[in-house]
Amino acid sequence: MVTYVATLDAPRHVVDHLSRLLAAHRRQLRTPRGSRVLGPFRQAVLVLRCFRERGCGHCLARDARISQTTGYRYLHESIDVLADQAPGLHDVLDRCRREGMAHVILDGTLIESDRLAGVRENGSQKHKAFGGNVQFLSAPDGTPLWVSDVEPGSTPDITAGRIHALPALYKAAVNGLPALADKGYIGAGIGILVPVRRPKGQSEQALHADTRTTNALIRDLRARGERAAAELKERWRALKHVTLSPSRIGDIARAALLLNGQWK
Repeated sequence: MVTYVATLDAPRHVVDHLSRLLAAHRRQLRTPRGSRVLGPFRQAVLVLRCFRERGCGHCLARDARISQTTGYRYLHESIDVLADQAPGLHDVLDRCRREGMAHVILDGTLIESDRLAGVRENGSQKHKAFGGNVQFLSAPDGTPLWVSDVEPGSTPDITAGRIHALPALYKAAVNGLPALADKGYIGAGIGILVPVRRPKGQSEQALHADTRTTNALIRDLRARGERAAAELKERWRALKHVTLSPSRIGDIARAALLLNGQWK
């Protein structure tokens, strides 16, 4: 076996932030000093390696010189600590209104997981893959703001949106903060602005000129929201393919959202 030195591809202040959260969690649990195999900083490095490199649990545990069971326990503990710090939907919408945002962007994404393969309700016909549907909000510039809990991959975006986001978005729209969405949310209700679908079998030119202009404007503005899911998945590669329990997909996504907010 050959050992080598590696560098964690993450800013030092992100590691320090997670380390402080883990230290505060240990104080809350009244964990005796020195009773853990890894200190808060080394535990933070283990977790960030998992999120950044999509490293397997037993490899991370081996590199940290701890047992696989302890490695997974540290990983799940850290995900819980981060997910608990993620902002709630109502808090996010209140902040958007205070900052004078013209709108927010609603979209959904499939987070794949091989542990869901073969379970019909978790298969997405749209993506031809198994996983969980997660809804997210982004700012007009595409900055990720909020992530929902997970629904089965076969759940349409509008159904997942009704469960996790639309009730709060209706209230926000009344207060002057509409949401832009794609055609997957047609019928979502007042305040959710989506492109008008063209008549079946006809071209876009069949729509009125004003309608085509509105559609083009909505598409242009909400296209920036597409980068929110891309940013989270590319920066936190663990979201590309979750190998932990599928029920943890929502917590993992919220943990990644919080870490993403500390990146800048």
